[in-house]
Amino acid sequence: GVSDEAEVRGHRRTYVGAFPGRIISALKKADSKNPVVILDEIDKLGRDQRGDPASALLEVLDPEQNNQFTDHYLDVPFDLSKVMFIATANQKSTIPGALLDRMEVIELPGYTSREKRAIARDFLIPRQLSDHGLSPERLDFSDEAIDAMIESYTSEAGVRKLEQQAAAICRAVAVRLANGEDVSIMADPEFVQGVLGAPKAKRQQPERSARAGVATGVAWTPAGGDLLFVEATRMPGNGQLHLTGNMGDVLKESAAAAFTFIRARAEELGLPVDFVSKSDIHVHLPAGAVPKDGAAAGIPLFVALASLLTQLKVRPDVAMSGEITLRGNVLQVTGIKEKCLAAHRAGISRILLPKRNEADLEEVPKEVREELEICLVSRVDEVLSLVTAFEPTSAPVAAE
Repeated sequence: GVSDEAEVRGHRRTYVGAFPGRIISALKKADSKNPVVILDEIDKLGRDQRGDPASALLEVLDPEQNNQFTDHYLDVPFDLSKVMFIATANQKSTIPGALLDRMEVIELPGYTSREKRAIARDFLIPRQLSDHGLSPERLDFSDEAIDAMIESYTSEAGVRKLEQQAAAICRAVAVRLANGEDVSIMADPEFVQGVLGAPKAKRQQPERSARAGVATGVAWTPAGGDLLFVEATRMPGNGQLHLTGNMGDVLKESAAAAFTFIRARAEELGLPVDFVSKSDIHVHLPAGAVPKDGAAAGIPLFVALASLLTQLKVRPDVAMSGEITLRGNVLQVTGIKEKCLAAHRAGISRILLPKRNEADLEEVPKEVREELEICLVSRVDEVLSLVTAFEPTSAPVAAE
């Protein structure tokens, strides 16, 4: 939230109450010329009439300039080339491009449910018990209770909200103890719900039965992966494609590309060449209040449209992600680890991913890879046979 350039460069000594900038002050505090300096949440930098701290940081972080950094208070060049700067941010989009260009970006994925459970068990819960004057004999948490807090009361990549929920439960028990009650509780999901109330975070669940016109995608979110459903329906019209569900521009283009690919391959799918001349197609992504964008929904859009037109039922236990081209290629996407974890958590048994993402599977936990059937595809032609009963040699009958 720093918005004053003097926080970086310091004040000139002619000003009353002048002081050095944060960088020089940190070196003085560390009593070293080569410390590690943390720039926390650099994406929150502000800018006002007092200057632009992001511009001042350009000189600090640029290895070609920072050996002659001048703090206004010292008014002499100082060598910062030996300092190790580590900046943290929640999102790259708000960091000025020139500043981001001077950084080596290391992206850290969010914690998995298993990792959150281990962190809660080994660190968060013991700390909250100590802060509230409780012992494990007074209050303990079962694994099911921790999972309930993770899945039903938090939706985040980290564990901050999880610790807050654990603290709320500890406070409830501490109050009962302070009122003279002799408590010894093993918290289970029912106890968690009794203290925290009705679940506040509900994840998407897969369909229960196979049906045409519905496909299950997987999407990356700041809180990890989640399921993304694509619904398609047909109605009388003149061949228009209607798109709803708070879609971004890239997502709309992916839907148009999937629709064009189907029209170009109509004969192979057993569809009349003019199958849309008297029909309109409506594609909707549920949870309309949530903005959605990206090209990774190309495969689920294709599957939803193709299954609607051919009336082939899509298996509800199959999820998919991948960008498609008009030539039928499946391109690489991002967030493979989060998407696999989301599919595994939701009970999906098979997931379709681009062949070009094969190397990214190393980031997926071993137990998830073993329990999830991962199918890698490089062409759109390979998709339908993996999600429906489609057989390339026997074309399905077109829907009336």
